[in-house]
Order: sequence, then structure tokens, then C-alpha cells
Amino acid sequence: MTNLNVLFLFSDEHRSDALGCQGHALVKTPNLDRLAENGTRFENAYTSSPVCVPARASMAAGEYVYKTRCWSNAQAYMGEPNSWGHQLQADGHRVDSIGKLHYRGSEYDNGFENEILPLYIRNGEGWIKGLLRDHEAVIDCSGYAQKIGPGSDSYTDYDLGVTREACSWLADQNNVGGNKPWTLFVSWLRPHYPLTCPAEFYNLYPLEQMDEARFTEPGQHSKHPIMQAIRRNFDYDRYFNEETRQIARASYYGLCSFLDYQIGQVLAALEANGQADDTLIIYTSDHGDHNGDRGLWTKMTLYDESSGVPLIISGPDIPKNKIVDSLASIVDIYPTILSATGARDDEKTRPGIALQELAGKENIDRSILSEYHDGGSPTGMFMLRTKRWKYNVYPGFASELFDMQEDPGELNDLIESDSHADIRTLCEQEISKLVDTEAANKLAFADQAARIEELGGVDAVLNSDEFDFTPVGS
Repeated sequence: MTNLNVLFLFSDEHRSDALGCQGHALVKTPNLDRLAENGTRFENAYTSSPVCVPARASMAAGEYVYKTRCWSNAQAYMGEPNSWGHQLQADGHRVDSIGKLHYRGSEYDNGFENEILPLYIRNGEGWIKGLLRDHEAVIDCSGYAQKIGPGSDSYTDYDLGVTREACSWLADQNNVGGNKPWTLFVSWLRPHYPLTCPAEFYNLYPLEQMDEARFTEPGQHSKHPIMQAIRRNFDYDRYFNEETRQIARASYYGLCSFLDYQIGQVLAALEANGQADDTLIIYTSDHGDHNGDRGLWTKMTLYDESSGVPLIISGPDIPKNKIVDSLASIVDIYPTILSATGARDDEKTRPGIALQELAGKENIDRSILSEYHDGGSPTGMFMLRTKRWKYNVYPGFASELFDMQEDPGELNDLIESDSHADIRTLCEQEISKLVDTEAANKLAFADQAARIEELGGVDAVLNSDEFDFTPVGS
């Protein structure tokens, strides 16, 4: 196959099961369902970090978080390590972005020729209170439950602009012409909160037809000290009642449908410009969202609701209507784009596997890594995922072991099970091949301590402005 263009569609906070094609009984995503029907869907895909800024840096560089050292939402990508965009540009390809980047700012070489409607971290600093890892309750969660239900919001307004710009870009022959394939990164904010949803999409989910959040009984809540710390520090659920929880959940589903509609418009623009047959389409998200499951909201855990992401590719030579159960990661985006465009790869040691390769083979046996090093957790969180097992390491605290085949809800921690001692040993060996958790944890804290000093010390961080999501215009 001739080298291809790439249309990379990226969302924020879209959990892996909130898709019609993933088997969800309620969520309506006809455009993504059609994309999956015409391509390949990876049903076991994961983020490299269940929080925005580290995930996006990792996706760009094709490296795990401990390599990018973009540990938190206050330590954003600044152009190093080199991204797939840098590699494309070095090889003479057109590569532009439209929408949310969540990088440090425009003064850095982020790997794009043009950054259209970019959204960077707030004031070039991001959410700095998360740097205070040993401080309890560094964020006021009360506003989350107030911004729910039908209505207008700057986030959906921003996304409408992203869609307009993407459609315009695809219609402009000055962009899509040229001797080498082009790549366009289109990045929306939704379904990221605030959970205010355009009425036409909110109304798709009447409350009397809504499903219930899972694992909400107190006996189903983890007693692990790290999960208890996360629950205390991100206590969104305490501000809900029974009715408003369902309104919020319906709003999240509605925002998934709103996003799907935006994607449909961009895919139609690609068809209209006549280059659909020469383009690889990628869809994924930076991380998931609990949406009330376990009494948790947003992300920041290693549970599949938070760490799992949807992942679909479609295009020439991609198997149609195929479901792949081999593990995939957003670090796989880097080799996927370089392989599709034919751009040279100067960094062949990065951990990703091109999704074209994963789609073309059966049962590739691999292990992948996800990490969290941000606010709310007093230590680093490292997730090893193998075909059957999830092994979570928390330096200084007990680890966790889940059998994802027998216990997909991650309710039964087997770490103390004598009959699983051999599995525990194997997982310890496997994660050590990917990361030295103790060393990475120490480096994260050292880098964050240095960043706190750069910002003026702990008191300056504590007294910084309060916000729970990046304002549009930052």
C-alpha cells in the first residue's frame, strides 16, 4: 500500500465501554460504530497515565511517563522527547493540530507546523496543587455536582469550533495536496467535565431509562490505603444525591454522543475531499472516566473505567469489522503514524507496536504499563497489565493483583492469596522489565519538589488559584 495520510481523532476522558460498538446498552455513538465496522477495534486498550497532561505527553513521544518525566498536570510536554510530529516534519510531511494539546505553550516546538485553536495548560503552569502529593484535599470538588444537565458550556462551544476548523482544513486543497502524505491531529475537549450537555444530546438519555452506577455498595469499595486516599482527596460523590447522580451520568453519556456527532462531521469532510481511500483514521482518548462507578468520578485510578480507552483504526489494508483482544496502549500511536505515512523512525527503541501490526496478527503476547504521579496519591501508582492479570504497584505500600478474566470488575484483590504466589512473582518480574518502580517514584518526587521551588514554594502553590478543569482560552 502506498504511504497514507493520517487523520488522528482524539478526545478527552472517553471511557472504553462508552461506545455502542463496545456493547454498551445505552450509549449512542453511530459514527464511531460505523468507523469500527469499517475498521478494527482494540477492546483492551489502555492509557499510559489516567490523567490528561502525562497521557498526552506519552502519546506524543511514544514513551511511558517515567521516560517523558511529564509526571503530573503541572509538568507538561515541551517538545522532548521527540514526538511523532517531529519525526514527520523532519521527513518533510505536513503535520497540523486543531484543538486541545495540553502542552506547555506555543513558544515550544511541539511537533506541529500549525497549531489551530490550541488549548495549552493554564498559564503555562497547569494544575500545580497536584504537586503537593503529601497534602490532603488539595482541590475543592463541590462545583462538579453543580455543573450538570442540559445547557450550554464553553467546552462544547470550543469543540464546535474545533469541528468547524477541522472540516475547513480538510476542504482546503492547500492543506491536503503535496508530494507527501499529510497528518492532521483533531483534538476535542469532550466528554471531559463540566457535565453540562447540549439539550439535544442530553435528551437521548431519559433518567427513567438510565442504568445504575456499578460497585457502589460500601463493601465493594477498596480498602487499600492508596484508593482510600484517592477517595478522600477527590470526594466528588459527597456532593450528589440520588437524582443528581443520574443527571450527571446521563450528561456524560450525552457528551459522548455529542462528541460522536462532531467526529461524524469530520469524517464526512474527509469523504468529501476525496482522500478517504488514502487515509488511515485513528480514534482514541487520553484516559477514561468513572462516571459514578465505585462512587468515584473523573479519572485518577488504575481501574479500567479510568485507565481503559477506546481505540479504533480504519483505512486501506486495515481488517474490517475486526475486534482485537491483544493489549494496546496509546504509546502505540507513535509507531502507527510513522508506519502509515512512511516517515523514518529515528527512535526504534520506544515501547509501542504499530496498531497495523496488532490488527494483522492474533493474540500478540505483551505487557503494558500505566502510571499515575499526580495529586491525591502519596506514592506513585504503577499498573502492569498482562493478557490475564492486572498487577498494581504502590512503592511503600502493598501491591494489588486482579484476575481480569475471572474478576473483570477488579473487586477481589489476590495479592495475599497463597495459591497465586507464582503469579505474583511472575508479575513482579514482568513489571521490572518495563520500569524500576522505586527509582521512577523517587525521580517523580524529586522533579516535583524542584518544580514546587520554581513556583515559589509550598505556600505559593497552596495559595494559587483554584480550578478543577482547564479554562478555555488558557
